[in-house]
Amino acid sequence: MKTITNTNALAQARALTLPTREASLNRDPSVSQFWNSNRELLEDAWSEWEIENKDGLLVPDETLLDPKLRKAINDAWENPEKENAVADLWEEIIPGVYSAQFFDLERLADFRKYLEATVNSEIPRRAPYGIQLNRYGVMLDPRSEGHLAAPNFQAFYNEIMDRYMRPIARLLLGTYGYDNQTFGFSIQYNPDKDKDLHAHTDASAATLNININLPEEKFTGSQVDFHDRSTGKVVQTIFEPGKAIIHTGKVPHATHPITSGQRSNLVVWLYGDRMQIPRGGASSYGSVDNSTSKVVAAENITARERWSLPEGPKDTFAPF
Repeated sequence: MKTITNTNALAQARALTLPTREASLNRDPSVSQFWNSNRELLEDAWSEWEIENKDGLLVPDETLLDPKLRKAINDAWENPEKENAVADLWEEIIPGVYSAQFFDLERLADFRKYLEATVNSEIPRRAPYGIQLNRYGVMLDPRSEGHLAAPNFQAFYNEIMDRYMRPIARLLLGTYGYDNQTFGFSIQYNPDKDKDLHAHTDASAATLNININLPEEKFTGSQVDFHDRSTGKVVQTIFEPGKAIIHTGKVPHATHPITSGQRSNLVVWLYGDRMQIPRGGASSYGSVDNSTSKVVAAENITARERWSLPEGPKDTFAPF
């Protein structure tokens, strides 16, 4: 945990006047200036907030995740040859799109309570105004302005990306070589605003979309359509509490209008250095041989390579 040099950071952060929604949506230069000039203050404020609330605040970690998934993941990190047990937990919706239980339903309420505490902290957070849904979400990744910089949350976020999402994406989607960098945000669908999302693709090699609704938080509508380019058909699915869908960013998808209730999700992306993503068909997924600048097909990547961490540094490129 970083050393706090400004013990009044929390009060100072709470006193900041945020950019207007109009200025944010119009990408006014003053918006980036606000977040960048206050970045260190906000990071200090999140650290101070954690210390101030350490006795009653959850420290999020992988025990929040589905026990079967957690065991399979940990076994595969110990012995990558056991990775098939991870794949077996994911149900194929269409080629390039899979679903599985991600959060433990018995612990999801604890995580939601933690997220509510971050909202109630009154520390300024930047909404994901690069997409339609921009009222109730927050940026999650350190490369984003105004991200949720609480140190314990960031440790959990990095654990999800490094130990879970990246090897799962490599295993199911063959993204090795295009997954060094991360990105993430939260979203919420409501019937009166931010109710749907038109057909689009993502600027990612892989997208992991995780529902964080509690079992009692019912909603209607908000089905997700995935376009199967191999057959031309559209397959419709719906999120269930704690379930995740992982898919290649190039799969077209759209969200139907939500008609009652709310749907809340965490959305995280992987892509290559300088936001590189694979182009063309499935065979384009694989690693880049730096000596020849040619792509090594995903089927030639070993299990040990899939269950490894990127060697390069994190960059500062972000989609929005």
